[in-house]
Amino acid sequence: MAGWYEISKNDKGRYHFVLKAGNAQTVLSSEQYESQASALNGIASVQKNAPADDRYELKTAADGRFFFNLKAANHQVIGSSQMYASEATRNAGINSVKANGATTDVRGM
Repeated sequence: MAGWYEISKNDKGRYHFVLKAGNAQTVLSSEQYESQASALNGIASVQKNAPADDRYELKTAADGRFFFNLKAANHQVIGSSQMYASEATRNAGINSVKANGATTDVRGM
């Protein structure tokens, strides 16, 4: 099963999206956006940048867990991953974003 994007609106009227893998696990979370149109632009940026290895910033949190940021060509963070226990599971998360990022299935609008 292919992945999808899910857009939601919080109680302050701001929009956020997540990229879900085919197993419904969230693999990437966006920042908050002022409008639905801006969130859709963020999704378009993920679709464009997800395939490129050099767009992934590999990070280690203060507690030793691993995560990544997906960045646009202008180096702005488009989305961030969850925390992973190992570098191998972080790399699997990146591969999931690469595999699912091109989807045009957007839900929750």
